[in-house]
Amino acid sequence: MAVNPNYATDVSRSNNRKALNAEIEAFTRTKTSAAWIDLLNDAGVPCGPINNMEEVFADPQVRHLGIARRVAHKTLGEVEVIGQAVELSRTKWQIHSATPEQGEHTDAILGELGYDADAITKLRSGKVV
Repeated sequence: MAVNPNYATDVSRSNNRKALNAEIEAFTRTKTSAAWIDLLNDAGVPCGPINNMEEVFADPQVRHLGIARRVAHKTLGEVEVIGQAVELSRTKWQIHSATPEQGEHTDAILGELGYDADAITKLRSGKVV
């Protein structure tokens, strides 16, 4: 791939993105993720695994840092989320709530921006929001 003229420049890589991605995918499937991580780290390339959600919460560093927290979600019930990986001595972090549903806070935000209930209704009826 390093000498393939289809991948020699940014433009050529962009123009041949599908083929390049297919080659990279085929090549990276020749070893396990752990093997690639070892090879890349040994070559001085900082890297790590891309975890699925189950692996994120089971990760020893996540567990050691205590950054997984349980919060109440409006429709899902109690869920676990990941917080900040860095704990600052004067700026403690906390998770206030789970992620909102799409549009959940629209009316409140528009109200904070000065829109009254009638204006928000007009925006909704005009499908602006």
